[in-house]
Amino acid sequence: MADLLIELYSEEIPARMQKRASEDLKKRVTDGLVEAGLTYASAGAFATPRRLALSVDGLLTESVTTVEERKGPRVDAPEKALEGFLRGAGVSKESLEIRDEKKGQVYVAKITKPGRPAAEIVAEVLEATIRNFPWPKSMRWGNGSLKWVRPLHSILCILSDEGGAEVVPLEIDGITAGNTAWGHRFMAPESFSVASFDDYVAKLSRHFVILDAQARSETIWHDATNAAFAQGLEVVEDRGLLAEVAGLVEWPVMLMGDIGADFLDLPPEVLQTSMKEHQKFFSVRNPRTGRIEKFVTVANRETADHGATILAGNQKVLAARLSDAKFFWENDLRTVARGGLEALAAPLDKVTFHNKLGTVSDQIKRISALARDIAPVVGADAAEAALAATVAKADLSSEMVYEFPELQGTMGRYYAQKAGLSDGVADACRDHYAPLGPSDDVPTQPVSVAVAIAEKLDKLTGFWAIDEKPTGSKDPFALRRAALGLIRLLVANDVRLHLDRFIDTQLLAHQISLVAEGDGVIDTLKEILEAIAEHGVFGAAFDAIADKLDDKSTKAAKDAAGPLPDTSADLLGFIHDRLKVFLRDEGIRHDVIDACLAMAGNDDITLLVKRARALSQTLATEDGANLIQGFKRANNILTQAEEKDGVEYSYGPDIKFAESDTERALFAALDVAETKISPAMKSEDFASAMAAMAGLRGPVDAFFEAVQVNADNDIIRRNRLNLLGRIRDTCLSVADLTRIEG
Repeated sequence: MADLLIELYSEEIPARMQKRASEDLKKRVTDGLVEAGLTYASAGAFATPRRLALSVDGLLTESVTTVEERKGPRVDAPEKALEGFLRGAGVSKESLEIRDEKKGQVYVAKITKPGRPAAEIVAEVLEATIRNFPWPKSMRWGNGSLKWVRPLHSILCILSDEGGAEVVPLEIDGITAGNTAWGHRFMAPESFSVASFDDYVAKLSRHFVILDAQARSETIWHDATNAAFAQGLEVVEDRGLLAEVAGLVEWPVMLMGDIGADFLDLPPEVLQTSMKEHQKFFSVRNPRTGRIEKFVTVANRETADHGATILAGNQKVLAARLSDAKFFWENDLRTVARGGLEALAAPLDKVTFHNKLGTVSDQIKRISALARDIAPVVGADAAEAALAATVAKADLSSEMVYEFPELQGTMGRYYAQKAGLSDGVADACRDHYAPLGPSDDVPTQPVSVAVAIAEKLDKLTGFWAIDEKPTGSKDPFALRRAALGLIRLLVANDVRLHLDRFIDTQLLAHQISLVAEGDGVIDTLKEILEAIAEHGVFGAAFDAIADKLDDKSTKAAKDAAGPLPDTSADLLGFIHDRLKVFLRDEGIRHDVIDACLAMAGNDDITLLVKRARALSQTLATEDGANLIQGFKRANNILTQAEEKDGVEYSYGPDIKFAESDTERALFAALDVAETKISPAMKSEDFASAMAAMAGLRGPVDAFFEAVQVNADNDIIRRNRLNLLGRIRDTCLSVADLTRIEG
């Protein structure tokens, strides 16, 4: 066995590419070795700003000799067929064997592939890997044809065992592989020879290079947090920034600097974002005040003045950056002081949201009306919710958000507070986009919830109204994310909302905006919109005002709004699909979800989730799982009998026709279950309802074991079939168990 060490030493590799590059190097080399017959025990890949490294332990010193049997043509085949086979197999006719098969005798060639030395295979695999490496961007330099992310300077490639190390013979575009590595670019730029991976790591460390990215990250975090703690401060955690900075340095040296007093009153998020985006600085916070007071930068070298010169330069650049941020902040505050958030939002009249859906101001008006409608359902004040929706996107036209788009919402909260608006309105400005991702917190304040639901519903209905739905993997407007966010808002806050009504309302609002001004049908559509508030959904609302319309108005309104019910159903189906993804992440099976979706009230997402969770828990019990089998058996027998007899067995069975105690026990069990299930379903206590349903398992099993349903006596048979109908109806009142698999 031997150990392989590879290092590809180059100019600086962008931090964002390092992790993927190390993984690609490991996969391509190890896959190539295995395909060539060299197995190994373990492998590890590493990256620094100037090098990719790979260590492969327990590698075979040569590939195994293999013998491959290849079946050729029949013995009586034409000579040319035989000649072609011999050429392809690379053997002579004398070496062929003749074997008997069902269709006659055939030639068989035995092709021996002798083992090859590991060094020869490694050289081939590494050259192919380097020449075909999948960098997102690469470059050529000099006169060579080789492409690499930055100019490649050297290749270290050695195989080592107990007897020592040997260099793998390899040359690519004038770069010859050797056993030489280089240390830190500034602190120890000299070269050194390497005999093994352990020797390589140790010598790199002595030459001021930490090979492992995780070790560099831990060093940075340890030094930064200790320095902050010593001053009664804390470093704001940012794992993404930590990983990026670890990819910028080979020998991390932590330096802590001060933020100028002129900038300390800027919102913490502004300081943090500016320092992270422009300077790659960590923010240091005072836990007592929440203010960002210092910063941590990471240098790539130690200096005689302990980083004083580096810090001075960084602080000078930082002051210039923060001066810009302060200028934006103060300009925005002057606008708010002059005319409130309405003045800040005024430019949104000229900002297009979508060419078919109008401006951002149009979007805001729709969201405001919808938030007012939703507010009573979530326990929010309607006027406050409408106001919050009106100003929630005002910060989109602020200078600060123009410079730092990631601060949208966050800055809205600050501007709302400066405008003297309530905390509920300010929080809604910040939270109405949430949740953006599966790990984001879900807003819980009623006003925030109302505006966040309205924002997502308006976006979904808008793009459905203009038929801009997600297709395949394409979702340019993040509508899947919006639907999932809507589901999380409803479920996390236990909001009982009938989506049908609000989807219909908003689809109709979009349709009104799409109809040309001056078209007489707009007034009719507005009447329908008002009627939805009373009657619930589009169809009922249209019927309610139909008597007021003449034939021409009715036809025009139907033409304009006719497709909306189908569009509404399609959008609700899309939300249901996202709900399946949401519940599958909880471990709830797709058939369980389908069984609940088939029930009435499936536009109430919170009700759906409660029912699905209860059913899933019931099916996880032995009684629940076995009852499903009993239900399916009863349903199958009933279906066949109803098909054969041409009647429906849904009439009440009579206990007086029961012939055995087992049969009578099932009647009694159904009586008890129904008295429990009915009130439990009315109170939406699905867990109790399904527990009562699962309690039927014993009597149902006993009935099928002891009783013949299709008795010779027609009266007894019909009574027993009606008894099965009662089992079916009782179970189906909880969920559509016909959709449960297995």
